[in-house]
Amino acid sequence: MLDTSYHRGRVNERMGDPEYRAEYERMTREVAQVNDVMRALNDLREQGSMSKAELARVIGRNDAVVRRFFTAQSNPELRTIAAMAEALDADIRIVPRRKRAPRRATADVAGG
Repeated sequence: MLDTSYHRGRVNERMGDPEYRAEYERMTREVAQVNDVMRALNDLREQGSMSKAELARVIGRNDAVVRRFFTAQSNPELRTIAAMAEALDADIRIVPRRKRAPRRATADVAGG
């Protein structure tokens, strides 16, 4: 088994730095969200009895790449996630965690 005690000790030491801790926690949440999306897509794929190779063909990607998305910690492009969701007849939604004060728009998105 790989000895990771040095790494764990180093991380614990650096967690005393508020900036490091905040970035570490932000990245941990980000990775968890990507993993949640990939898990949900994989569940839909399995429910539809679609193989990873079939999904790869539908979205025009190499089956080894799609397999890696579901078996390894990966960070696929949003466009790839959207293509997989489309192939699985699903939508992607962004849900706010909590209410925030409305921001004033500084420019029209369509108009620049």
